[in-house]
Amino acid sequence: MNRNLAVPKPTRQRWPLLIATALAIAALSACASNTAKNPPLPTQANVDLERYAGVWYEQARLPNRFQKSCAGDVQATYTVLPDSKMRVVNQCRSVDGGTKLAEGMGRLAGDGADADPARLEVRFAPGWLSWLPPVWGDYWIIRLQGDYQYSLVGTPDREYLWVLSRDKAADASKVDALLDHARTLGFPVEQVIRTTQD
Repeated sequence: MNRNLAVPKPTRQRWPLLIATALAIAALSACASNTAKNPPLPTQANVDLERYAGVWYEQARLPNRFQKSCAGDVQATYTVLPDSKMRVVNQCRSVDGGTKLAEGMGRLAGDGADADPARLEVRFAPGWLSWLPPVWGDYWIIRLQGDYQYSLVGTPDREYLWVLSRDKAADASKVDALLDHARTLGFPVEQVIRTTQD
């Protein structure tokens, strides 16, 4: 063995690549872990996005970081765009009494034969970041009731869940029935908070 041969040491330029690789491996491991932990999440059959579009009022949700400052009056407006895309406008009354507004974009999660209108992805990051997979979040329509009057929406990792209605004053028994269904699918319904709609 030639001892005079220098072994190259990692340079500063290699660290970003090493860090990115480590993060990618960690993300894949987390996905694999979630898949193993949760069974496949069934979705509503034959969703018509044209009929789904319009205004929905949130009645209940699992707590999440991006709605932390919402005190009530949560609503979402969906508008179908060309190329199977959807404009999303969320708003709520914030804890300081103002109105919090977030505008995003939705798209079908799959392509071609794999495309299912009940399985959407939504992003609220700027459009120029849309090529990054992490900016897209799952939005799966799990169940519709009453001719597009009530919707149960969640994510396959069971971390996000919403019950939506077309009217601010929802039928409590229908909201409860959707939450009961979510419980059978493995969602932690005992953590759900009810939304105030004034």
